[in-house]
Amino acid sequence: MYYILTNNKTMTDTKKLTDEDLIEEVRLNDKEVFAIVIERYEDKLLRYAKHLVTDEHKAVDIVQESFIKAYINLNSFSTTKKFSSWIYRIVHNQAMNVVKKYNKETPLLDNIDYKSDENIEKEFEQKETIDKVRSCLNQIPIIYSEPLNLFYVEEKSYEEISDILQIPIGTVATRISRAKIIMKKICLTN
Repeated sequence: MYYILTNNKTMTDTKKLTDEDLIEEVRLNDKEVFAIVIERYEDKLLRYAKHLVTDEHKAVDIVQESFIKAYINLNSFSTTKKFSSWIYRIVHNQAMNVVKKYNKETPLLDNIDYKSDENIEKEFEQKETIDKVRSCLNQIPIIYSEPLNLFYVEEKSYEEISDILQIPIGTVATRISRAKIIMKKICLTN
């Protein structure tokens, strides 16, 4: 089933558009195209929010509220910038509000669902490694763990991290470097 847009593009054509082009499409022609934006970012933003608040239910709320804020404020987004940095910044702000409200809680590590057919011993070793990395990452102050998570988990560039956190690129590099040192110390002592 194809959905026809006012500029004669099909819904499948819109999936090929850049984020910024999609936002223009939403602004000019069809608000329903925002569903594609949500589809593109929902899982990534949920993973990012979970890192910041360590509570899945709060993370889901943060992401939902962030999409609502983004939709309401689409006209303030400049399509000359990266949409991904803008939406991550909204999630960051929402998460920081939750962190301030509830303070940082001690996280319960999620159960990890492995879908591979590898032997149970290897899966256990992987789970153990992931749990140790998460535990170490959760012990690092958020000022350092957030840029580290954005760089390695979310695969954002230093420039994108700078936009998201609204700090200079040099500060991003410094925080990631310090986070690595802190994480190494924490992980080696645990």
